[in-house]
Amino acid sequence: MTTLTLGRALNEGMRRAMEEDPKVLVMGEDVGRLGGVFRVTDGLQKDFGEERVIDTPLAESGIVGTAIGLALRGYRPVVEIQFDGFVFPATDQIVTQLAKMHMRSLGTVGLPVVVRIPCGGGIGAVEHHSESPEAYFAHTAGLRVVACSNAADAYTMIRQAIASPDPVIFFEPKRRYWDKADVDLDAPLPDPHAAKVVQPGTDVTVLAYGPSVKTCLEAASAAAEEGRSLEVVDLRSLNPLDIDAITASVRRTGRCVVVHEAPVFGGFGAELAARITERCFYSLEAPVLRVGGYSTPYPPSRIEDHYLPDLDRILDAVDRTFGW
Repeated sequence: MTTLTLGRALNEGMRRAMEEDPKVLVMGEDVGRLGGVFRVTDGLQKDFGEERVIDTPLAESGIVGTAIGLALRGYRPVVEIQFDGFVFPATDQIVTQLAKMHMRSLGTVGLPVVVRIPCGGGIGAVEHHSESPEAYFAHTAGLRVVACSNAADAYTMIRQAIASPDPVIFFEPKRRYWDKADVDLDAPLPDPHAAKVVQPGTDVTVLAYGPSVKTCLEAASAAAEEGRSLEVVDLRSLNPLDIDAITASVRRTGRCVVVHEAPVFGGFGAELAARITERCFYSLEAPVLRVGGYSTPYPPSRIEDHYLPDLDRILDAVDRTFGW
C-alpha cells in the first residue's frame, strides 16, 4: 500500500497507462511544463516527452477535436479540461462527434478518448470554476460517464477509462484532490461500472458520487450518534448505471436520499429517483428525496458554503424520510 492524494493517484494511474501503452497521450492547457493547474500531470512531460504530453492552446473545442483525430489514427488521448465550466466550448465536439462516431460508423470506428474534468465547488473559486455539468453528459448516449471520490478509486478508474474502447467523461472532485488514502498500485482492476457501498447501514440509503461522497460519510457518522444507520453508496459510474446495486440497497432500507452538488432541478438525482421509484415502489416507506445545489448560477466564494449540500441539509432530508 502507498499513501497518495487523490491528485497524485490520478498521476500514477496515467503514468502506469503511458508505460504500458505508447499510444496513450496526455494533452491540454498547461498539462506539460506546468503539470496542470492542479499539478495532476506534474512530471509526466519530463518523463515521457513533449510528443506524448502536449501543451495545447486555450481552445477546448480544438483540443477535443484534435483528440478525436488522434483516436481515429490509433492513439488513446487523455484530454484535460482545466476547469469544469471550460468544457462547454467543447460540447459540440463531445456531443456531436465523440459520442456519435461509433454508431455513425455502424460499430467499425471507436474513439477511445478520455476527457478529464475537474468538477464541483468548495475551493473558493467563482462560476466557470465550480460547475457540476455531469447531467449534460450522462444524458448523451454514446458516452461513458464516471466520477471518482477517493484516491484508491481514482488510480484504478483512470486506468480503466484509458483502456476503454469507448469515449469516457471522467469527473474529478477538485476539492478532494488533496485528500489522502492508501492505494494498492498492483491491485487488479475491478468492474469499472460497479457502485460501491462505502458505509453499510440499515435505515436509509444515501446515494452520492464524486465530491459529495465524503460529505455523506460525515453525515452518516453524525447520524449514528443519534441512532440512525445510513448506508452510503458511491455510484462511481453515472452512465452506465449500476442500478442493481442501487435498488438492492434501497430495498433493504426502504428509504433513499440522493446527494449531488449540481442544482436539484433537472439534475442527475431526478433520473435516480425515477428509476428507484419504478423498481422499488413496493419497498419504499417514503418518496426518494434529493439534496443538491439551488437553481442559480454558482455563487461567489464567500457564500458557496450555503449553496453546497452540507451535513445539516443531508440530515434534514434523512429526518424527512421518517415523517411519511
